[in-house]
Amino acid sequence: QVRLVESGGGSVQAGGSLKLSCEVSKYTTISGCTGWFRQVPGKEREAVAVISPRSGDTDYVDSVKGRFTISRDIAKSTMYLEMDNLKPEDTATYVCASTRGSCGSYAPPLEADMFAYWGQGTQVTVSS
Repeated sequence: QVRLVESGGGSVQAGGSLKLSCEVSKYTTISGCTGWFRQVPGKEREAVAVISPRSGDTDYVDSVKGRFTISRDIAKSTMYLEMDNLKPEDTATYVCASTRGSCGSYAPPLEADMFAYWGQGTQVTVSS
């Protein structure tokens, strides 16, 4: 069982920045793949960014490329999502997640179905 706890959400104006953290239990270089997703009521959960803890390889949904950066610090058992130039359409509950097993050297697909363990989420609100 993997436990994930998010922090760092809040309210900012458009163009601002936020950095989310996700503490991942038992997080090592041979842990499951991890990623950030976002959820808006009435819409499907959307994959935002994923990372291989083994290699640091990353992938992003097109709408956040160049604005968001996912990273991990194995020594701190923590994954991060740095969000710059935020837009009102980024408003959502951001949730971190992990797959089962051991992640390979490449970032996993941007698919929620691949992920088995989920945090509770942290709210990000961007005003225009």
